Formats: sequence, structure tokens, C-alpha cells
Amino acid sequence: MKQALTAIVLGASLIGLLGGCASSRLVNSDVTSFARWVPTPPAPGASYRFERLPSQQPPDARQPALEGLAQAALAKVGLQHNPQVAAFSVQVSATTQPMLRPRWDGYGYPYGGGSSIFIGSGIGGGGGSVGFGFGIPIGGGMEPALYRRDVTLVIRELRGNTAVYETRAFSEDPWADDGPVIATMLDAALRNFPVPPVGTRRISIEIPR
Repeated sequence: MKQALTAIVLGASLIGLLGGCASSRLVNSDVTSFARWVPTPPAPGASYRFERLPSQQPPDARQPALEGLAQAALAKVGLQHNPQVAAFSVQVSATTQPMLRPRWDGYGYPYGGGSSIFIGSGIGGGGGSVGFGFGIPIGGGMEPALYRRDVTLVIRELRGNTAVYETRAFSEDPWADDGPVIATMLDAALRNFPVPPVGTRRISIEIPR
């Protein structure tokens, strides 16, 4: 009886563990940041406004959504969106490219002797908005698509029109939903703000599935 109870408890624990794993996922971002504050980093509560490239202007409906995600990420590091009294400007861009991958047969060849072609581009030139792409499989079976995402954020000091902070996050993962993943990448891109470490670093953030 004791062994049976132990087995039941262990089984329930394993089910709970698997359920917990299934309810979350990991977004991995390779982040590179540069800072050149003149003369010092901004104090908490410093204000900013968004600046847009010509390609990011209306009728591009995706840029406001991207700026909304950036605004939430910037608030977490102490910057406030207040265009009327802004001391800084922020320019944010993001691209997404889905990539289809052939299944390999163990001999170095894709199943069916085929290959895959990716055709994709960012909509709203200059990389100013989330991009879309189309994969065309040629031949045999395909692996699930990977999504290559690139997020860039640049902060300028308005008084001298000087770029004082630049950060970029890059990821390749199987998650198809742009909004939550790009929001997480922006959080990763602003990690260690306002004085980031030198070099590229891998930042992994767990989010709900």
C-alpha cells in the first residue's frame, strides 16, 4: 500500500511538472547594446517622444502597435512617454521572417530530394515595422517553421540631436505570435539599461505559452 501511494504521489508530481512546462515557454534573445550618455544617463522619470522614419508613417498600422510595446518596456526602466516635454526621442523597429526548413533523411539530403525557398520582406521599408514572408516548399516534408526576428531601439538626446543609446535583440524561435515575443525581446533589449555590458549576451525570458 505504501509503495502504491508513493507511486501515485510521484505520478501526480510528474503530471504537475509537465503541466507547468507546457504552460510556459522560453524566448531567447541575443542582445547587443551601446551607450554614450551626454553627460550622464537619464534620471528615472525622464520623458521621451517617438520618432518615425518616412516608411513608418501612416497608413502603416503596425508602427503604433510596436510603439505601444516599446512604451511598456521603456516604462519598466524608468522612462516616461510625454511628447510635450520630451528630453529624448525613441525610434523603434522590428522585422519578422518565417523560415521553412526541409526534413533531413539522415544522409544529408532532404526528404523527397527537395529543398525550400523563403521569400520575405519587411513591410514599410527601412525595417520600421513587423515584416511578413511566404515560404514555398519544393519537394518533400518540412520541419515546423522558425521565425527570425530583429528588434532595434535607438534613443536620441533632443537638445543636441545626439544618439545616446542603441540596442538590438535578435532571436530565432518557433513561436508564431509576434506581439508577446517582440514585447519580450524589447524587455531583453533594455536589460541593464542605462549602462549595458560590452558585447553580445544571451538573455532568456520565460513567458506564458
